[in-house]
Amino acid sequence: MPYDKSLDVEIFKEIKEFDGTRVTVGVFSYNGGEKKMQVGRENQDASGEWRFSKLGRMTKNEVQDVVPVMMKAVERM
Repeated sequence: MPYDKSLDVEIFKEIKEFDGTRVTVGVFSYNGGEKKMQVGRENQDASGEWRFSKLGRMTKNEVQDVVPVMMKAVERM
């Protein structure tokens, strides 16, 4: 069965912005299934548009700002 966006329910979402990048923490439930956390990164290109990027490594500052958001997300799971 292919992915159907209409079955993906967003339960929680918060974005933390940094210098030219942002990290999004979200909790989703697909088709009434188990709630799962998703963490992603987007980088801003020269024209100001946000583009998906692999999260990969995080700076200490990013971790210190994102971990509390992740804990809020866990409370919603």
